Amino acid sequence: MPSPRNFFWSHATHLLRRCGRQPDGVSSQRSLYSAAPIADLIAPPLGANFWGIGCSRHRNLPAMENQVKGMMSGGLDVSDLKNANTVGGGVGDTFGEDAATEEQPFTPWARIVASGLELLRDPRYNKGLAFTEVERDRHYLRGLLPPTVISQELQVERILENVRSYQNPLEKYIALMDLQERNERLFYKVLIDHVEELLPIVYTPVVGEACQKYGNIFRRPHGLYISLKDRGHVLELLKNWPEKNVEVIVVTDGERILGLGDLGLNGMGIPIGKLALYTALGGVRPSSTLPIAIDVGTNNEALLKNPFYIGLRQRRTTGQEYDELLHEFMIACKQAYGEKVLIQFEDFANHNAFRLLQKYATTHLVFNDDIQGTAAVALAGLVAALPITGGTLADHKFLFLGAGEAGTGIAEIIALEVSKQAIRIPMKIRSGLYGTLCCSHQGKITVEEARKAIHLVDSKGLVTKSRYESLQEHKRPYAHEHPPAHDLLSAVKVLKPTVLIGTSGKGGTFTKEVLEEVSSYQDKPIIMALSNPTSQSECTAEEAYKYTKGKCIFASGSPFSPVTYEGKTYVIGQSNNCYIFPGMGLGCTISGAIRVHDDMFLAAAEALAKQINEEHLAKNQLYPAFNEIREISAHIGAAVAAKAYELGLATKLPQPKDLFAYAKSCMYSPNYRQYRKSLLPGATVPRPRL
Repeated sequence: MPSPRNFFWSHATHLLRRCGRQPDGVSSQRSLYSAAPIADLIAPPLGANFWGIGCSRHRNLPAMENQVKGMMSGGLDVSDLKNANTVGGGVGDTFGEDAATEEQPFTPWARIVASGLELLRDPRYNKGLAFTEVERDRHYLRGLLPPTVISQELQVERILENVRSYQNPLEKYIALMDLQERNERLFYKVLIDHVEELLPIVYTPVVGEACQKYGNIFRRPHGLYISLKDRGHVLELLKNWPEKNVEVIVVTDGERILGLGDLGLNGMGIPIGKLALYTALGGVRPSSTLPIAIDVGTNNEALLKNPFYIGLRQRRTTGQEYDELLHEFMIACKQAYGEKVLIQFEDFANHNAFRLLQKYATTHLVFNDDIQGTAAVALAGLVAALPITGGTLADHKFLFLGAGEAGTGIAEIIALEVSKQAIRIPMKIRSGLYGTLCCSHQGKITVEEARKAIHLVDSKGLVTKSRYESLQEHKRPYAHEHPPAHDLLSAVKVLKPTVLIGTSGKGGTFTKEVLEEVSSYQDKPIIMALSNPTSQSECTAEEAYKYTKGKCIFASGSPFSPVTYEGKTYVIGQSNNCYIFPGMGLGCTISGAIRVHDDMFLAAAEALAKQINEEHLAKNQLYPAFNEIREISAHIGAAVAAKAYELGLATKLPQPKDLFAYAKSCMYSPNYRQYRKSLLPGATVPRPRL
């Protein structure tokens, strides 16, 4: 009988030939195992049917799975599960890493079964001191770890104690990112269980400082870096990424990072942070996410002179060269990951953001969170406020300070929502929390008509028809016939808006005079200071309530503590994109959507607004607490998926009967899994080689 080593040598050689590859140039058995697909090497080498299975590119998975199950000895295992979710639909997961319940064991795979130091150094599988006695024996961890075995819950407590011991927020950020790089599941466990405390550290506002100093704190590469040097080879770079089943990509060129301007390749902190939230808040599994920074240079002189800057040291490339690199990237994404990979544009400057979204929205599954995500979450807050103010969106007049991506994105989704509202009957009475509301509008309102109640103020004053020729394309739909107003206060006095929204990125622009003027003619003005970080907020929550004498309904883009005014405490709702984009990603992935439609963002906004109840409204709180965020993301994901099915954009058929239950069942869990030895009976984990 041939030895197992010689048998697997011939077995792997056969597989390589079936894949169209020649083993002649393979110098050793060890390199042969690396060259052959691991899924084929672990297949049971028995029976005539096995040799017809072929390589992983075209193997008969059910046949292989049946033989694996036939060789398993006792007990329910991952390979005994049906390769579909019990609620409906589902994505194939042959080795059970994601489909298994937390009680069922699975095998930690790299190129071989991970063991020893290789297992401890792999953040996907490392448990630190939580490895059980049995796992330490099976995977050659004895002596590599202290003898104590502790629970994941105790590890969470220790991490929190360490993070809280730092006084500098950036140090806390670095500590959490280090944790992500050494123990992925523990990182997400800490973040999910303490999201309200840690969200401002992992994302805004602390991530802004992290991006400014990214070259100084850079440790281990996380994501892909594509530069002008890589033109013509972008697909090869994507193939270098070890995970092949990528479902969500967040990409930036670093030109407009938050309110901080051009940070070049230092902007990579944003895609990393966003995708961490896709997993923690939306349940998208981390192995299916990919952060990408596209480096076309930077116009930030301080960075170009900084010896620790990690990007290209050249002025930012524009025009055809820029467009060709972006187009190659977009085409390569579909080639590498298929039609259903979701690409989120993040922090592109206005002159690129709008045209890139318009260019690729009909050919790729894409959205821009700064335009559409910000818009959806703001719309949700406005809809949630209606029971307090009375009336409908069509009854309000909107004034924006800031006419960039966020401002015009919110304006457009408001116009779209107003146009899609049902036909209203004159004097229709409906019940609300604050009494009966009388709606006086009738007839369907077009988008063009809805835009007439929306006004923008940019750096040159009120956007009007007289400025039409000099305006950027995205501002022109909101250029109305009005006398010039050169500042915000003048515009407020002329237009008398009932809703004031700030997206300017300039702190303190909602002055005492502006807030007093708004509250002088409106009993319950809606004030939304959406710019972040906190230093760039148009006003603080305390200023808003003080200068409007407690009249306003306030929401912000940055976190603020509750405010007490004249004995009443107001909880500040944060209009944070984190409410929308994780649920959007979840909805797209569980439905297999191939395009993002505007109606999917409307569905997301409406689903978020429905999470506000009377208890929230009694405190003027327009957004729910972040400790409810995973449940909220499941609701949003279900609403987005339902809309995708309704529009014929979903590909995972049939549609699950209960999309909310299905969405929850698909969400990633950070709890540790039990590790088994191997798929083959009697086989052992190979001892690590030195």
